[in-house]
Amino acid sequence: MVHLLLVIIYISFVSLGLPDALLGAAWPSMSAQFEVPVSYAGAISMIIAVGTVVSSLLSERMTKWLGPGNVTAISVAMTALAIFGFSLSDAYWMLLAWAVPYGLGAGSVDASLNNYVALHYASRHMSWLHCMWGLGASLGPYILGYALSGGLPWNIGYRYIAFLQIVLTALLVFCIPMWKNGTCGAAGENDAPGKPLGLRQIAAIPGAKEVMLAFFCYCAAEQTAILWGSSYLFLHIGMDEQTAAGFGSLFLIGLTAGRGLSGFLTYKLSDIRMIRLGQGIMVLGIGVMVLPLGQWSAMIGLMIIGLGCAPIYPCIIHSTPVHFGPEKSQALIGVQMASAYVGIVAMPPLFGIIANHITVSLLPAYLAVITVLMIVMCERLNKKCAHA
Repeated sequence: MVHLLLVIIYISFVSLGLPDALLGAAWPSMSAQFEVPVSYAGAISMIIAVGTVVSSLLSERMTKWLGPGNVTAISVAMTALAIFGFSLSDAYWMLLAWAVPYGLGAGSVDASLNNYVALHYASRHMSWLHCMWGLGASLGPYILGYALSGGLPWNIGYRYIAFLQIVLTALLVFCIPMWKNGTCGAAGENDAPGKPLGLRQIAAIPGAKEVMLAFFCYCAAEQTAILWGSSYLFLHIGMDEQTAAGFGSLFLIGLTAGRGLSGFLTYKLSDIRMIRLGQGIMVLGIGVMVLPLGQWSAMIGLMIIGLGCAPIYPCIIHSTPVHFGPEKSQALIGVQMASAYVGIVAMPPLFGIIANHITVSLLPAYLAVITVLMIVMCERLNKKCAHA
């Protein structure tokens, strides 16, 4: 039962990634159909992000009330409904409306699944599960592209993803009993008694502010590199647009490959050592980006930064029950997810302002400042939790 449940969780992480890159891939077709400016995609993304932050903050309350299995099934059902709603939309305002259940569903399932894995499975599974998210994020645009290349409209690609999510929802509903019966009764089950912690109570826990800021910084660096890597190669290095767009994915290649490798390294290294290793590799990658070797240093640097990012997110999550105790881990992981999405929403656009008014060549410096702050927060977290 334990192994079968783990397979279900792996499939769930692939499902989490499937819709994440769909909007960006489909938006050129969608904006043309709805006759709206290209910039209007930002409003949809903002609504999804706000919903995700809200549901992440409520994840502990929902998990204590319903249990992780029910939260996962309901959340995936909400995202399936929202994606299917996208596929039926014939006006821009409908996309905005369907973005609400999409965001609310995404945050709860992310926080609940991450906490469950942190409590019940080894660190290697956390790394490999997030590698599966990367696989799902890559498959989503491929499925959409398959539909478009066959002469079908964008909404059919969305419908394909919705049907996959509906199948997963049915599977999750069928497997709900496994979430209780499939574990070995490890301490810190999510149905443990106790009131959900409020945001002020969480913030008062030693190390909570540090881990929230560390997550904010990590996701800020990751998403800034993803969003602006190609622009850096095009505008600063001088690549042509098509080549820059292709090589901009080097960061994601390093990230996905690194998470696969990280799972094996966790056999020998603790979560803290894995986080420090990743941060060191990120610093190395940023240094390589500014070497006077033209496009090679920029491309290799981006890939190295992605490789360094790989273990940080999953290992911070996996170490949460150790740092704060299993009874508080769901609350802490919920605020970590919320902090992550705030970083995603705030920091890449801030660099866009810098690039527009100053120069895109400041990307390595911007990433360096964020990375140094993350390192400082992680080390303060380690000290506070060691003395707690």
